[in-house]
Amino acid sequence: MGQGSRLIEYLPTVIVPAIWTTLEMIFVSAILSIIFGMIFGTVLILTDEKGLLPNKVIHFILGKITDVIRAFPTMILIVALIPLTRIVIGTSIGANAAIFAITIGCTPFATRMTENALQTVDSDLVLMAKSVGASNLQIVSKVLFVEALPVLVSNFTIMLINMLNMSAMAGAVGAGGLGAVALTYGYQRFDNAIMYFVVAILIVIVLLIQGLAKIIYDKLK
Repeated sequence: MGQGSRLIEYLPTVIVPAIWTTLEMIFVSAILSIIFGMIFGTVLILTDEKGLLPNKVIHFILGKITDVIRAFPTMILIVALIPLTRIVIGTSIGANAAIFAITIGCTPFATRMTENALQTVDSDLVLMAKSVGASNLQIVSKVLFVEALPVLVSNFTIMLINMLNMSAMAGAVGAGGLGAVALTYGYQRFDNAIMYFVVAILIVIVLLIQGLAKIIYDKLK
């Protein structure tokens, strides 16, 4: 059976389900990472020495944990998390296990991206809000995040694309998705048609993410 016929055979049974698995891994991980990242990034901003609630201990500990996890190469981090993934998820393979690992791997990036975005907000706006009696919660929600929203969208778009890369790598260690298809059905079986078809799908997903993010960014800017 030729390569072209294998591609047609595997398209509905293997490749299409793998697309949905990959999208599930990316977007569930993205939602979780962004939520945690925005929380931790806000804490870093608030506890900075020039922040609204300065606290050197919390700022130092959270910052170091964030930087240590960020320093791990993606594949090493995914493998290193296998024991913890088994404890929390009950298995180290499959989409749920990958979502757990990717979320832990990307939350530090989301944290720093949130911190950097909030740092771009003009400090005079914060002072103005404080002068009219705004609470810390109001300053964070109605000043910092509102002003930093376009930058956050741009930063999180980069993270989403990085997550696609992580999901492909996770496929090599049993996560499933397009990465597993490219490796198992393409590379290991020397089927270039399948491998390059999966690469093309990944490129399309990246372009869709970038296109949607640009539309949102333009509307917010």
